[in-house]
Amino acid sequence: MSKTSTSTIKPLFSNVLIKPLEAESKTASGIYLPDSVKEKPQIGIVMAVGEGKVSLKGDREKMVLKVGDKVMYKKWGGNEIKVGNEDWTIVGQEDVLAVVS
Repeated sequence: MSKTSTSTIKPLFSNVLIKPLEAESKTASGIYLPDSVKEKPQIGIVMAVGEGKVSLKGDREKMVLKVGDKVMYKKWGGNEIKVGNEDWTIVGQEDVLAVVS
């Protein structure tokens, strides 16, 4: 697979490209977790957004998210893709649960 950069990935419609943040490697009680048992992260940074989907009337719906937003998204949604040698995720804007500050 060839290397891909964010400059070549432009999500369509209401899709959002997210770079997941690293999963915690240590529990609250101080136990270190091996990579095989770490949970899939649900928080990441928005790297690119689509232009919004087109309604039945032909109007383009506004995107709420923007590049740089830190977001929490559904655990079991979206599509994982490779960007360079990292796994990133493309999800629909409706699968983003919250903007994290």
